[in-house]
Amino acid sequence: MRTIGLIGGMSFESSAVYYRLVNEAMRTALGGLHSAEVLMHSVDFQSIVALQKAGRWDAAADRLASVARGLERAGADCVLICTNTMHLVADAVQAAISVPLLNIIDETAAALSAAGRRRPLLLATRYTMEHGFYAERMARHGIEILVPGEAERSDAHGIIFEELCAGQVVDASRARMMAMIETARRQGADSVILGCTEICLLLDPDALPLPGFDSTRIHADAAVRFALADVRRAAA
Repeated sequence: MRTIGLIGGMSFESSAVYYRLVNEAMRTALGGLHSAEVLMHSVDFQSIVALQKAGRWDAAADRLASVARGLERAGADCVLICTNTMHLVADAVQAAISVPLLNIIDETAAALSAAGRRRPLLLATRYTMEHGFYAERMARHGIEILVPGEAERSDAHGIIFEELCAGQVVDASRARMMAMIETARRQGADSVILGCTEICLLLDPDALPLPGFDSTRIHADAAVRFALADVRRAAA
């Protein structure tokens, strides 16, 4: 079994979900009391948020690259950045290490493509919805993302940072996001990406007006597939 390296803490609410999902998937795959070989470095999210707000993405890249190098030195065979937003600096982090960085955008695109979905609504932070990196990488896979309108993007960003990252799950916010999905459905969206790793705390991807793709679960499942690749080849 290969060792999974997780860059967590952004926020710790979703990092806890990652840890649970990775280990549940490993137990399902191998049975018994099996769990994953995992290394996690959980950063102080407040320091990362300060860099985001200041637009200091180079400094954020340096910070996560340093963490990734530490995970590699500790024995990680792959690295995951446990947040969609910080994939804005994923290429810089990958360049800093020699082990694979499993990119949440690529993995989500693969899941969408396998399901025949090409025009998803993206629900995420403002950074992910507006900075272009997510849409550009999805376009490499032939997928055209839709995003909510300006007011809805502001609402989604606030729900994520002010509520979900603080461990608060609010029914009114769930209704607000469901309304965004319904609007997108009428505008031609064929699916929904839960494109912030905290949104799974609020929305069930299987209970939406459109097919839902939870990036957190997709990313965790990709980590387990990577970790078990050698085991499965040996058993074949």
